[in-house]
Amino acid sequence: MASTTTKLNVNSRGAEGSRAARRLRRGGRVPGVLYGGGGEPVGFDVDARELRLALAGSGAVLDLSVDGSKATPVVLKEAQRDPVRGQTIHIDLLRVRLDEAIHALVPLELLGVDDAPGVKEGGVLEQITRELNVEALPTAIPESIVHEIGEMQIGETILLSAITAPEGVTLLDHDEETVIATLSPPRLQAEAEAEDEIEAETELATRAASTRRRGTMWASWWPRRWSRAGGLDARGIASAAGSSRVASRPRRGRCPRPSARVWRSSARRPS
Repeated sequence: MASTTTKLNVNSRGAEGSRAARRLRRGGRVPGVLYGGGGEPVGFDVDARELRLALAGSGAVLDLSVDGSKATPVVLKEAQRDPVRGQTIHIDLLRVRLDEAIHALVPLELLGVDDAPGVKEGGVLEQITRELNVEALPTAIPESIVHEIGEMQIGETILLSAITAPEGVTLLDHDEETVIATLSPPRLQAEAEAEDEIEAETELATRAASTRRRGTMWASWWPRRWSRAGGLDARGIASAAGSSRVASRPRRGRCPRPSARVWRSSARRPS
């Protein structure tokens, strides 16, 4: 439980724009804003090293002194960091009263991960929730909440209801809806099973497509072959292809005898 405070001295500054803020950062200082508590917002800048040491110290409450004035209890509301270097480039501080509870985000740490039976069997532990919404007095806000996962097995899930909050701290999230962590089967095994299912479905789809393709080819080839043999004309192809009872067809390799009319018309006339 955080019951100590850290002193932080800052210098006030006016609203000078982003160009002045960049000059401050190049000079090793971090711009910030102080607000809340019924007072007016105050812009300030602080030495980057002193700010880093103050935020790393124990306790969530800082005693902020602006230009050497009386210290005011504040908490860190937000810190913006450079995406490449990771350095703090801007901070927001909130005035608080030590006798009034406030809401805050507290990191959640899981212990005993490597010793869990499910992890030893090759399971993959995934921490879904890494910060918890809490309500407590400023001096009672913990630096972090620790939970021991114990004998967690593959396929089990940790909910918020399993987390024990420190004395004086209230968890604000829903106990049965907030998932803290899950322990899944080994990824190689899960991926292999998924690949087997995909291959089986692909094989079935390929067989079905091949069957439909062969049926379509036979339906389109048979009427044309019969028509070439003289069994049907072009108008009878569709009806023969759709009929379940097919008339007798000529034997394979033998052409039907032409009609008498065609024979007489094609015979050579005597000279």
